[in-house]
Amino acid sequence: MRNLALTAALALSALSAPPAVAQTPVAQPPAAPKLSVEQWSLPNGLTVLLAPDARLPVVAVEVRYLVGSGHEVEGRSGFAHLFEHLMFQGSEHHDSEYFAPFEPIGADVNGTTNVDRTNYYEQVPSQYLELALWMEADRLRGLLPVMTQAKLDNQRDVVKNERRQRYEVTPYGEAWLHLAENVFPKGHPYNHTTIGSHEDLTAASLDDVKGFFRQYYVPANAVLTLSGDFEVAQAKRWIEQYFGDLPSGQRAPKPAAAPVRLDKTVEIVKTDDVKLPRVYLAWPSPAIYAPGDAALDVFATLLTDGKSSALFQPLVYEKKVAKDVAAFQSSQLLSGYFVVMATAAPGQTREALAAALFDALKAALAEPPSQPALDRSLAGWRKSFYGNVEGAMSRAQMLSGYYHFTGTPNGLEADLARYTALKPEDVHRAARDHLSLDKYVRIDIVPEGAAPAGAQP
Repeated sequence: MRNLALTAALALSALSAPPAVAQTPVAQPPAAPKLSVEQWSLPNGLTVLLAPDARLPVVAVEVRYLVGSGHEVEGRSGFAHLFEHLMFQGSEHHDSEYFAPFEPIGADVNGTTNVDRTNYYEQVPSQYLELALWMEADRLRGLLPVMTQAKLDNQRDVVKNERRQRYEVTPYGEAWLHLAENVFPKGHPYNHTTIGSHEDLTAASLDDVKGFFRQYYVPANAVLTLSGDFEVAQAKRWIEQYFGDLPSGQRAPKPAAAPVRLDKTVEIVKTDDVKLPRVYLAWPSPAIYAPGDAALDVFATLLTDGKSSALFQPLVYEKKVAKDVAAFQSSQLLSGYFVVMATAAPGQTREALAAALFDALKAALAEPPSQPALDRSLAGWRKSFYGNVEGAMSRAQMLSGYYHFTGTPNGLEADLARYTALKPEDVHRAARDHLSLDKYVRIDIVPEGAAPAGAQP
């Protein structure tokens, strides 16, 4: 049934003089969230970040060790990631699977490793905070007394199998090995992947492993972050009780690396057990939080996010030369890298794909993006940003990341501003400065049996 009041109002408006039109105020983007974050340190050098929030009855605990694969020396690749596995194999007062006490309480427990850091985390119901702190402290103080050759051998095999699954038997997986080796020069801390090589993992001795632990797994090289529903004074008492008497050690120095610039084009063709060719293009790019980092992150979404994006529309929708396209800015401590990749559509050759890809990139680099396109990209970024702030664990990792990379956990406002202040010309300038179509790393993955001819488009 029609709304009679609305019908009458429309009829009246047709007979009346039009009223003055009020200007609708432009909605302002929300400001950065205001979080209560206390930075505190124990005498032994352990950095503690406390961000209480009682809205949900959960608490996230993250311990970030400032060591990643970028700290590894030649011949010992994979140590940081190997340690991630060994840290779950038991400690002096809990010489069993680390996960066991957390399974009955529905906790989220895991660890990750990248080029810059290794982190371990638990998200638990609030009443189990003490358990999480005790478990983290016990493996920090008591891993080595129960470390055995059998545990090392077992986890070495697990890591080798993970390398096979992620890089060697997964379609297109070896491309990431080639990209690391060619974007970053030999001797650069990022020249090898976090997983390490089979040869280096095989060569790792029990003494090597213990030495790595003694050097890097110390309070002075760790950041403990709590986020969620906890009482600050009680948390401090537990932290002092369980971590306070550990020997300090020293903070690991930042790995040394010269700025990375490509002085030539590198083109590699590799075969794999795949049905469709794929082309990867990569460039060294700004480090995390450096000028241009945020702009390139946004440029990546402008290239491939959505059907009207600068690469998806011409390659997938119009020419149908690609089955999919993707782009991203990988932000890291010493240097980032920017990747564009496209998979050929069935029946298309890699030469046709590459030619169309270069044409589309040339067009995208020719002029700044439109303001509406930039606004859409920033809206998507803000959604992700606020979502991370809302989650207890993602918030903890954001805060420890800010501390790690900028020296302060209070980075929300600056992080938001470096995106929301971007103008189309900022994005355009960063893309043209760092994404040269004359100097790049190109990896083509082609089906087995295909002739690995020259990779020129």
